[in-house]
Amino acid sequence: MSTLKENLDASLDLFADVVLNPSFPEEEFDRRRRQQFAAIAREKVQPIGMAMRVFPRLLYGEGHAYSQPLSGSGTEATLNALSLDGLRAFHDTWFRPGNATLIVVGDVTLAELEPALEARFADWAPGGVPRKNLGAVDHQAETVVYLIDRPDSEQSIIFAGHIVPPKGDARDLQIAAINNILGGGFTGRVNMNLREDKGWSYGAQSLIIDTAGQRPFLVLAPVQTDRTAESMAEIDREVGSIRTGGDQPPTADELARVKDQRTLTLPGRWETNGAVMADLVQMVRFGLPDDHWETYVEAVRGLSLAEIRAEADRVLQPDRMIWVVVGDRARIEESIRELDLGGIRFLDADGNPVEG
Repeated sequence: MSTLKENLDASLDLFADVVLNPSFPEEEFDRRRRQQFAAIAREKVQPIGMAMRVFPRLLYGEGHAYSQPLSGSGTEATLNALSLDGLRAFHDTWFRPGNATLIVVGDVTLAELEPALEARFADWAPGGVPRKNLGAVDHQAETVVYLIDRPDSEQSIIFAGHIVPPKGDARDLQIAAINNILGGGFTGRVNMNLREDKGWSYGAQSLIIDTAGQRPFLVLAPVQTDRTAESMAEIDREVGSIRTGGDQPPTADELARVKDQRTLTLPGRWETNGAVMADLVQMVRFGLPDDHWETYVEAVRGLSLAEIRAEADRVLQPDRMIWVVVGDRARIEESIRELDLGGIRFLDADGNPVEG
């Protein structure tokens, strides 16, 4: 909720009513359901959307809370099974005070706010909530390439990655630095290689999606079709070469650039209520300590090249990556096979196996 302070009391009345007495009109439920079906249909014909739908299940396996499409759109099977009664039951199950944190940013004190909240939420019925399956999963035993055919594509979409430790991991700053060096920004190695040096892509990156459990790490590269295999070889080389024994371990200049990027932007980071709110939400969501931002600059500035290199060895697993490639199979399959990265399997847009 966002409101002017002069309207805080009246706004809290509405806020509490929405939280405690939600309404689920059938016509709105049907409208949103139709929109969701349309969103899924769009994803299944767009290359990046196709890869985003299947990649998590390959990382985490069936039944894991993170095995759903990265877009959050779900599946047609889930939508077909969804009912208005099921929606209400979900709300009754999960919307509990013990499963909620109220975060407030603005010109208001706790002494002002607490009585107003108590008056409206004191009768909110407590109760436990189920536990989601966020259990740890293992890396794949070996590299596997999954190919989704999209005939006549002028580009191929390459996803390559594996799991990394959770956001709350004690070595998270080191993990973030490794990602920054590899491809977390425009000057990251992957982009400088595939875009600036080779000219095979309009832009490539590596990213880590923050979660409470093990996180997805992936390199994402849209590349011209006739350079698909060569681009995969370069990505594989970049991930391997940054580790000990590789020919390009992280350098002092790269680490210095990461430190500047992560600290010199902080003075302008919290100029709005929304920006402050976002970082408080992050602290609550991932269980970060209360002094996380107070100690952040010192922690980042204290990162050493030795520990960054050691973290690359701990986190990056180039020989156990999952590859998802969406492209014109007739034009890219043979050259991908010649790379011999690992076994090749074929999937449809839903992630179901297709006969080779």
